[in-house]
Amino acid sequence: MSTGITICYLRTVLGTLQRIECMDTADSQADERFIELQSWLQDLGGFDVSSLRPASGDASFRRYFRVNSSDGTYVVMDAPPGKEDCGPFMQIAAFLQQMRLNGPRILRTNVASGFLLLSDLGSTQYLAALREQPARAGPLYADALRALAILQARGGEFQRQLPPYDEKLLRFELSLFRDWLCEKHLDLRFDSAESGEWQRSCDLLVSSARNQPKVFVHRDYHSRNLMVVADNNPGILDFQDAVEGPLTYDLVSLLKDCYISWPAQQVKEWALSFRSESEEGKAMSRQQFLRCFELMGVQRQLKAAGIFARLNHRDGKPSYMRDIPRTLNYVVEIAARYAELGFLAKVISERVLPELRVRPQ
Repeated sequence: MSTGITICYLRTVLGTLQRIECMDTADSQADERFIELQSWLQDLGGFDVSSLRPASGDASFRRYFRVNSSDGTYVVMDAPPGKEDCGPFMQIAAFLQQMRLNGPRILRTNVASGFLLLSDLGSTQYLAALREQPARAGPLYADALRALAILQARGGEFQRQLPPYDEKLLRFELSLFRDWLCEKHLDLRFDSAESGEWQRSCDLLVSSARNQPKVFVHRDYHSRNLMVVADNNPGILDFQDAVEGPLTYDLVSLLKDCYISWPAQQVKEWALSFRSESEEGKAMSRQQFLRCFELMGVQRQLKAAGIFARLNHRDGKPSYMRDIPRTLNYVVEIAARYAELGFLAKVISERVLPELRVRPQ
């Protein structure tokens, strides 16, 4: 063996050993859980365990797999106990079924192990459909807005059983932007005067959110969690974090999506069409409703940008970083129309976005 080949061989072996050494505990545990999941499906019977394959990604510790059976396909959720709790998912799934909305039905459970067998809502996300065929936006958003109106109207029966979207949670979410994106990712810290401006901005956003009518809030009602289905569209996923909270929160999630954007005038038209179908919305003037909608959007978009940075630094999931500029551009657009949000418009447009272009990850 020549010296060059020997060196290359040793580098390959060393690299392999280093990768093995660096395999973290989470990956090892995930592999063990996959074997346990296969065993559970085998015990249930009727499933082609060899067909088990990833069904979708997730920003949490949950994983989803699709599996074949003689009568079709099913989805299996893996929610590791100690990291994820199946209880809220099971509770909200039951609520959605009682509301006659199209969430996955829970068919079999192994709560002790964190496994749920679910009906399959297919593999076509709203996001993919909208990117591939933007002309479908009208009917797809009409369906999503109709389903959201039903969620809020029929959800009144269940919303008191949900955790409250209270001031503490709203302020914590806002802190994610400052702590994880500004300080952790960009090493950008507010001086004492800026800290005061930041606090006043947070006070405005929290006050606006808390003064809105309280409804059943999905909390992640957007294009990655809505599936295009033939009957009772859309299929609704990722609802386990539902809360009782502000009227416009889910509307903002849908129409000012972190993953896809639409012209501001179109967003306004969709928002006002929803208001006309909402009893709580109709009780507010157009101006009041749009102000609540826009300020709620700023709160959610700051939160989302902070979460994306946290996913990168804490959880090793950098892909969400590319969605931060789109998310923060919503804030710049809205803040320019509100003198009270001048600090946010300035710090994001002059410091945060330029820095992100220099070091996106």
